[in-house]
Amino acid sequence: MSDLEGLCKRLLDKNYPLDFIKEKIKEEILNYKDLREDKLEELSKAILEESIISRREVEDEKVRKILYYKKSGIGAGLMGVGSRGEGDFFIHKKLAEIASSDFKGVLINAKDMDDAGAIKAKGDILVIAVDGIHSRLSDFPFLAGFHATRASLRDIMVKGSRPLALFLDIHIADDGDVAKLFDFEAGVSVVSFLSHTPIVAGSTLRIGGDMVIGDRISGCVGALGKAEKLLARRRVKKDSVILMTEGSGGGTICTVAIYSGKFEVIPETLNLQFIKACNALMEDKLLDHIQAMSDVTNGGIRGDAKEICEKSKVSIFLYEEEIRSLVNPKVLKLLEDNKIDYLGVSLDSLLIFCDEEHEEEIIKSIKRAGVKVKRVGYTEEGEEPFLIQGKEIKRLEPKFRESAYTKVKKVVGEEKPKNFDEMVVKVEEAFLEAIRKRDYFVKLLST
Repeated sequence: MSDLEGLCKRLLDKNYPLDFIKEKIKEEILNYKDLREDKLEELSKAILEESIISRREVEDEKVRKILYYKKSGIGAGLMGVGSRGEGDFFIHKKLAEIASSDFKGVLINAKDMDDAGAIKAKGDILVIAVDGIHSRLSDFPFLAGFHATRASLRDIMVKGSRPLALFLDIHIADDGDVAKLFDFEAGVSVVSFLSHTPIVAGSTLRIGGDMVIGDRISGCVGALGKAEKLLARRRVKKDSVILMTEGSGGGTICTVAIYSGKFEVIPETLNLQFIKACNALMEDKLLDHIQAMSDVTNGGIRGDAKEICEKSKVSIFLYEEEIRSLVNPKVLKLLEDNKIDYLGVSLDSLLIFCDEEHEEEIIKSIKRAGVKVKRVGYTEEGEEPFLIQGKEIKRLEPKFRESAYTKVKKVVGEEKPKNFDEMVVKVEEAFLEAIRKRDYFVKLLST
C-alpha cells in the first residue's frame, strides 16, 4: 500500500524539485494501476497541487488552532503504539486522560484501562467495547472479521454482560478487491450467528480515499451488552484465587501460523470456548461469586497481570506450570518452535478472580460447558505481578513491546529505546497541548 499524499509531503519537506516529486508519484501509482500516460500525468499533478495547497501557512489564529497540532517528533512505531507493551500502555493512559470526563452514570471509564467501558442508563448497566482487526490479517479478511468480533464480545462478557448487539467499521484501500468486504462480513457473521448477537450497524470507507493505493483493509468490530453485575478489574481483592481457561489464541496466533508457514494451526483458533465459559457462569448464576474477570490478550499475561495489579492494588502470583498446561498444545508448539515467549502474546484465555470458597462450583460450571479450567494463581497484598517457576518466584513484567511473533517483529525487537525517557518528555508536551486544545474548543463552543 502506498500513501501518495504522505509521500508527496515528505518529499516536499526535503525540498525536492516539483518535477522529481511528480515522477515519484507516477512510479508509485504504476505499481498498482495501469493508467494511460495522460491520466497518469493528470492524477500525479492533482496530487501534487492539493498537497502544496494544504501546506499553505494559515494566518487566522482560530483556524490555526483547528488545523495544527504540536508534533512530538516521535513515530508511533518507535513508541510501540499497537505493540501491546510498556510503550503502548503509556500512550493508552494519555489517550484515556484526554477522553476522561465527569459525566454522571459512568461506571467504567477510559482511565480505568479495563477490557470494556460501562455506563448506567435508566437503571440498566450498558457495557461497550471495540476491537480492531489484526493488521497482518489484511489479506485474510474472514479471519480478521471472526477474531475481531469474538474479541469484542469477549471484552464485554468478562465484565459480566450479556451481548445485545454488534457494530462494525471497515476501511479498504483503493485497489482492494470488494470481495474482501464480503469475506470480512462473513467472518463477523459467523460469530454473530453462533452467539445469537445481531449486527445492527456498520460503516465502510476507503483508506485515505483516492490518496492511498493498494489493497489493505483496516477496521474494527464493536459490541454492546447489558450487565446485572459489573465485574471491573478494580474489584479484585487480596487473598483471592485465580482461575484460567484453556487458550488457543486468536488473531495473533493466526498471524504466527500464517507467516511461519504453519497453516494447520489456524483452525485451532476458530472456537467459541471463551463465550461458552462466560455463558455457563451466567446461566448458573455464579457472577455474584466472582470479583472480576479479564482475558489474556494485551501483551499476554505479562501485560494483563501488570494492568490488573495497578488498578486493583494487589499483587498477583501465577504458577507458570499451570498456565503452560492450559495453552493449546499445537499453539504452544508453534510458539516454542518460533522461539516466542507465550507469556507475552494473546492466548484468549479467561481469567477469573474469586474467593476460594466458590472455586469448585465455578470450575464445575465451566467444565460442564466443555471448557478446560484450573487454578493458576492467587493474590496478596501489594501491587506487583509475580511468576512462580518451581521454587523460584520472579517479577512478571511486560516488555516494551509484546513478544516478537514474526520475523519482522524480531528485527524491530522488544527492547525499550535507550532514549525512552527523552521520548516521554516530548510525548508529554504534545499530550498537554492536546489537553489545552480540547479545553479551548470546549469553552469556545459552549458560549
